[in-house]
Amino acid sequence: MATHNELGKIGEELAVNHIKELDYQIIETNWRYLKAEIDIIAIKDNWLVVIEVKTRTTDFFGTPEAFITTAKKRLLIKAADAYVQNNNIDLEVRFDVVGIIKNNHQTELKHIVNAFMAYE
Repeated sequence: MATHNELGKIGEELAVNHIKELDYQIIETNWRYLKAEIDIIAIKDNWLVVIEVKTRTTDFFGTPEAFITTAKKRLLIKAADAYVQNNNIDLEVRFDVVGIIKNNHQTELKHIVNAFMAYE
Protein backbone atom coordinates (compact mmCIF):
# COMPACT_ATOMS: atom_id res chain seq x y z
CA MET A 1 0.00 0.00 0.00
CA ALA A 2 1.32 3.46 -0.83
CA THR A 3 2.51 5.59 2.06
CA HIS A 4 -0.24 8.19 1.54
CA ASN A 5 -2.87 5.42 1.61
CA GLU A 6 -1.42 4.11 4.88
CA LEU A 7 -1.47 7.64 6.32
CA GLY A 8 -5.09 8.07 5.24
CA LYS A 9 -6.06 4.79 6.88
CA ILE A 10 -4.32 5.79 10.12
CA GLY A 11 -6.09 9.16 10.00
CA GLU A 12 -9.48 7.54 9.51
CA GLU A 13 -8.86 5.24 12.49
CA LEU A 14 -7.92 8.24 14.64
CA ALA A 15 -11.05 10.07 13.48
CA VAL A 16 -13.32 7.09 14.20
CA ASN A 17 -11.89 6.83 17.73
CA HIS A 18 -12.36 10.57 18.25
CA ILE A 19 -15.95 10.47 16.97
CA LYS A 20 -16.78 7.51 19.23
CA GLU A 21 -15.38 9.37 22.25
CA LEU A 22 -17.86 12.17 21.48
CA ASP A 23 -20.75 9.65 21.52
CA TYR A 24 -21.46 9.72 17.81
CA GLN A 25 -23.15 6.56 16.57
CA ILE A 26 -21.14 5.44 13.55
CA ILE A 27 -23.34 3.76 10.97
CA GLU A 28 -21.01 3.55 7.96
CA THR A 29 -17.35 3.99 7.09
CA ASN A 30 -15.91 4.34 3.60
CA TRP A 31 -19.35 4.42 1.99
CA ARG A 32 -19.15 4.80 -1.81
CA TYR A 33 -21.49 6.39 -4.30
CA LEU A 34 -20.32 6.78 -7.90
CA LYS A 35 -17.03 8.72 -7.67
CA ALA A 36 -17.54 9.79 -4.08
CA GLU A 37 -16.52 8.15 -0.85
CA ILE A 38 -17.83 9.30 2.50
CA ASP A 39 -15.24 8.51 5.13
CA ILE A 40 -17.63 8.34 8.10
CA ILE A 41 -21.41 8.55 8.39
CA ALA A 42 -22.71 8.93 11.93
CA ILE A 43 -25.69 10.08 13.95
CA LYS A 44 -25.37 12.66 16.70
CA ASP A 45 -28.17 14.61 18.40
CA ASN A 46 -30.73 13.85 15.66
CA TRP A 47 -28.33 14.83 12.89
CA LEU A 48 -26.98 12.61 10.16
CA VAL A 49 -23.33 13.66 10.15
CA VAL A 50 -21.20 13.16 7.04
CA ILE A 51 -17.55 13.34 8.07
CA GLU A 52 -14.64 13.94 5.72
CA VAL A 53 -11.21 13.04 7.11
CA LYS A 54 -8.07 14.70 5.76
CA THR A 55 -4.68 13.57 7.04
CA ARG A 56 -1.32 15.13 6.26
CA THR A 57 2.18 14.82 7.71
CA THR A 58 2.62 18.59 7.89
CA ASP A 59 0.67 21.81 7.54
CA PHE A 60 3.51 23.45 5.58
CA PHE A 61 1.29 23.78 2.49
CA GLY A 62 -1.89 24.43 4.48
CA THR A 63 -4.08 22.75 7.04
CA PRO A 64 -5.48 19.35 6.12
CA GLU A 65 -9.04 20.71 5.97
CA ALA A 66 -7.92 23.34 3.44
CA PHE A 67 -7.45 20.54 0.91
CA ILE A 68 -11.20 19.91 0.61
CA THR A 69 -12.00 21.40 -2.76
CA THR A 70 -15.31 22.72 -4.01
CA ALA A 71 -15.51 19.69 -6.30
CA LYS A 72 -14.99 17.36 -3.32
CA LYS A 73 -17.73 19.16 -1.39
CA ARG A 74 -20.11 18.70 -4.33
CA LEU A 75 -19.32 14.98 -4.48
CA LEU A 76 -19.90 14.62 -0.73
CA ILE A 77 -23.21 16.46 -0.96
CA LYS A 78 -24.36 14.28 -3.85
CA ALA A 79 -23.31 11.11 -2.03
CA ALA A 80 -25.01 12.22 1.19
CA ASP A 81 -28.22 12.92 -0.71
CA ALA A 82 -28.09 9.44 -2.25
CA TYR A 83 -27.44 7.88 1.15
CA VAL A 84 -30.42 9.69 2.70
CA GLN A 85 -32.72 8.69 -0.16
CA ASN A 86 -31.52 5.08 -0.37
CA ASN A 87 -31.96 4.58 3.36
CA ASN A 88 -35.14 6.64 3.89
CA ILE A 89 -33.45 8.74 6.53
CA ASP A 90 -35.51 11.52 8.06
CA LEU A 91 -32.77 13.57 9.72
CA GLU A 92 -31.13 16.86 8.93
CA VAL A 93 -27.67 16.42 7.40
CA ARG A 94 -24.54 18.25 8.38
CA PHE A 95 -20.98 18.01 7.12
CA ASP A 96 -18.10 17.82 9.59
CA VAL A 97 -14.41 17.71 8.78
CA VAL A 98 -11.68 16.06 10.82
CA GLY A 99 -8.24 17.38 9.89
CA ILE A 100 -5.26 15.43 11.19
CA ILE A 101 -1.55 16.10 11.17
CA LYS A 102 0.30 12.89 11.91
CA ASN A 103 4.04 12.36 11.78
CA ASN A 104 6.83 10.96 13.97
CA HIS A 105 6.74 14.02 16.23
CA GLN A 106 3.08 14.85 16.62
CA THR A 107 -0.51 13.82 16.21
CA GLU A 108 -2.86 16.76 16.01
CA LEU A 109 -6.59 16.40 15.37
CA LYS A 110 -9.01 19.23 14.60
CA HIS A 111 -12.75 18.49 14.39
CA ILE A 112 -14.76 21.14 12.58
CA VAL A 113 -18.48 20.74 13.24
CA ASN A 114 -20.76 21.92 10.42
CA ALA A 115 -17.72 22.71 8.27
CA PHE A 116 -19.73 23.54 5.14
CA MET A 117 -23.29 23.76 3.93
CA ALA A 118 -25.00 21.58 1.34
CA TYR A 119 -25.73 24.58 -0.87
CA GLU A 120 -22.14 25.82 -1.16
